[in-house]
Amino acid sequence: MNSIILIVDDDPSSRFTLESILEGQDYSLYVAEDGKRALEQAEALKPDLILMDVMMPGMDGFEVCRRIRATPALAEAPILLLTALDDNASRLRGIEAGADDFLTKPIDRQELRARVRTITRLNRYRTLLEQRESLREMAQKLVTAQELERQRISRELHDELGQALTAHLIGLRLLQTDFSSQDSALHERLEPLILDTVDILNRMRQLAQDLRPPAVDTLDLPSALDSFCQEYSRRLHLPILFEAEPLPSVSDVIAITLYRFLQEALTNVARHAQATRVWVDLSTEDQSVSLTVQDNGQGFQENSHMSGIGIQGMRERLTIAGGSLTLRSAPGRGTVITASLPISATEAK
Repeated sequence: MNSIILIVDDDPSSRFTLESILEGQDYSLYVAEDGKRALEQAEALKPDLILMDVMMPGMDGFEVCRRIRATPALAEAPILLLTALDDNASRLRGIEAGADDFLTKPIDRQELRARVRTITRLNRYRTLLEQRESLREMAQKLVTAQELERQRISRELHDELGQALTAHLIGLRLLQTDFSSQDSALHERLEPLILDTVDILNRMRQLAQDLRPPAVDTLDLPSALDSFCQEYSRRLHLPILFEAEPLPSVSDVIAITLYRFLQEALTNVARHAQATRVWVDLSTEDQSVSLTVQDNGQGFQENSHMSGIGIQGMRERLTIAGGSLTLRSAPGRGTVITASLPISATEAK
């Protein structure tokens, strides 16, 4: 496969010169005449190398470089800045913006070919993309296997153990009825056993539902999250406001990961936050879906034990699915935690 090179320059003669230097060397060359078009082309092509002029009207090369580095899918793309600026301050700006290397104009043909050949031979960006895709596929299989096992255990708890406990409860109640007229003391001793059995049955049913909530299989993601928020709010008597933007169809991996994130986040709020209100927001932006949980509780120092095992578990689950977690908190100012996952055509249902 030919290496893909994106040439970004507002000057047609400069673009032509770069193309003429690199043509005939097994490269697939694409051009963009300004920063806006460069960002669009980069996202569509995932180039192996970006050759970019610094001095462009509107959005200069430094700004384009910063925006590319801020885009997860392009963050590791090699960028070679082409500049007539030869001072250290300009080079420092380029490094801070995320450039990998510089070439000073006028361009030396042999040096440009050598630099491009070295970068494309290493092919580190394409290798990284392939590794990430492989990891994402493995993560999907792992999450699917975990959920299938949860579904199996949930079904066995609900159907087999649930039916056994129900039969046991019926037997106790019949026994209590038999003794009601013969031995009032024994009748009263059976009452706590019946109440304990009812409590165990209710807890078992709740455990089965938490393992694999029916809403995950029967509702779309916004409705499933909204349903969970309403049920959690009812059980804890904690106001939870849920809002969601229109959402494209997403894969099971994304739906399950965000649902589990919400479960863990609200559990942390109930255990630690001492909050009186919670806001949950589902949104999409730049080919990613984000779920934010915010509370008005006591908050904590972000490097304290409160940001330990539970937060780390959520972060690991999101990383496995190709996403990320951000957290902001401070004592007395509540907590905001956000899970973000990329959406692509291959992930959609």
